Amino acid sequence: MPSATLTSEADLRSALKRCRPQTIDAAVAYRQSGDAALLPVIITGVIERFVEPDLRPVLRSADDTLRLSEDLGLDSLTMMEIVLLAEEVFSINVSAEELRHLCTLGQIKMFIVHKARNS
Repeated sequence: MPSATLTSEADLRSALKRCRPQTIDAAVAYRQSGDAALLPVIITGVIERFVEPDLRPVLRSADDTLRLSEDLGLDSLTMMEIVLLAEEVFSINVSAEELRHLCTLGQIKMFIVHKARNS
């Protein structure tokens, strides 16, 4: 999948407009500083955008073993939407093959951190 790079802070804020303010602020700070410590906050925030409201507290308090499908009810179409947004926010590319192996919150975090650091 080709990634579309968000070139300005306004574009980044617009792409994340349905995310919590903490997610948007962390994404802007990451874009300015490249501080990888901000990535887990952004990743969780991006996923939260697509999770049913009643399951968001589960995500916020979860550890890395949280299962995206079984525990959060995310289907493959929703996962694709998450990946498309992540590609924009982090300027990365994710193939369908890579996506198939990501089942837990921890796997997603590790994968995106690795991709973002190597892009």
